[in-house]
Amino acid sequence: MADNAKDMRAKSIVAAVPYFAYARQDKRFRPGEVFSVRTIVKLLQACGVNKIVTVNSHNPAVLGQLGLPIEDLSAIGLLAEHFKEQGLRNVFSLSLGKKGLSTAAEANNVLKGEHAYIPTERDHLTGSVTIENKPLPVKNRDVVIFDDVISSGKSMIKAIEWVKEQGARTIYVACVHILLTDDAKENVLRSGAKSIVGTDTVSSSVGVVSVAPLVAEAMKKHRPSLH
Repeated sequence: MADNAKDMRAKSIVAAVPYFAYARQDKRFRPGEVFSVRTIVKLLQACGVNKIVTVNSHNPAVLGQLGLPIEDLSAIGLLAEHFKEQGLRNVFSLSLGKKGLSTAAEANNVLKGEHAYIPTERDHLTGSVTIENKPLPVKNRDVVIFDDVISSGKSMIKAIEWVKEQGARTIYVACVHILLTDDAKENVLRSGAKSIVGTDTVSSSVGVVSVAPLVAEAMKKHRPSLH
């Protein structure tokens, strides 16, 4: 579509890509691997895209270094609003990994409880994630664990099990991009989550929060003037 618009001499082209595939491969983790997200950005740029608007990319800092303006929106507030509307009060917001602390803080701005992160470490060779045994003040609290992407669900399951061990009363999972491959949904729920709530950036049975208003508001800024 971008290439066709370029051929038709569009003045500018903004690509709205709510789920930016390949964004998790944001560097060469091992020798010989492809820097996938950079390759995708190069392809879009070659086809005439002047700017990309996306939602909760895996590493926004990397996107800002790829030579093309990229606006990274956040749907975390929308997910938090969903739980607020469900009547949850004094909710503890958690995220995976220290880099995700800002995600938990953003959710807490809406839910007005407390927030923290679950320390994680990923083995780049095997892809497995380990949870650091860090005490969490969640005993007898309702907890929402926020994440940007859930695919196999293995990291989230470990997080849920750790939060259960800390005495949480009820655990909910909130995720922007719900991929849920194979039996991930069933496995996450079986591990102790009461429910999984996602957005509609990827088609899913649990994608009940729409990012359409968020993306539409951002795109308004790129609408050409009629004057």
